[in-house]
Amino acid sequence: MTRFACDLHIHSCLSPCADDDMTPYTVAGIAKLNGLDMAALCDHNSCANVKVFLDACRHYGIIGVPGMELTTAEDIHAICLFPTLEQAKIWDETVERHRVLIRNRAEIYGRQVLIGADDEPCGEEEHLLVNATTLSLSEAAKLVRRLGGAFYPAHIDREANGILAILGALPEEPNFPTVERRDGAAYADRRVVKASDAHRPWEILEDGCPIELAADKDDAQGARDALIQLLEEG
Repeated sequence: MTRFACDLHIHSCLSPCADDDMTPYTVAGIAKLNGLDMAALCDHNSCANVKVFLDACRHYGIIGVPGMELTTAEDIHAICLFPTLEQAKIWDETVERHRVLIRNRAEIYGRQVLIGADDEPCGEEEHLLVNATTLSLSEAAKLVRRLGGAFYPAHIDREANGILAILGALPEEPNFPTVERRDGAAYADRRVVKASDAHRPWEILEDGCPIELAADKDDAQGARDALIQLLEEG
């Protein structure tokens, strides 16, 4: 087993609530400087900046994980992580069909900046990304897991969009062996992942959340595969 220092919930400038300077290369570079071995990009309801992020992680010598922070129909935030970019793209296309399209007002919600291969802006997502989709919690969990990904509730220690604040407790179905807390404190018998939910560069975890994986640090795909398996097995 190898210990990986991880931050599995970071936003880029595509998320309207994130700073414009949270470009994929900036995120990956700071993750490296902070001593992380693995980082996941989880923008709201989109994987559009994930490819550039994975390229940036390879450039800086850390392992990038394709991800998304989904807003379910119940207005619950959930983390969706995938072993490969291809799986993330399929999930992104699925979510796109379930988005409720409301034109973004950047002066109110913030810009939603798409980043190209040179880490420079190449456009903006015109429809708001933070509003709820039509995917229920149970439906989304089933679809992500069918694709081979991991699905678990984000920031359960937060009232806004947290599963405990909205449902009162974790449901029996779908089962969540893993949950995310920003403080990393224990919760019942669940595996707890501490993550930053960073929207600004200085919020990315320093030293990260330690996760033991049956993989080597020089095997990025093996580490991603082992991560997904661990998160779903608890």
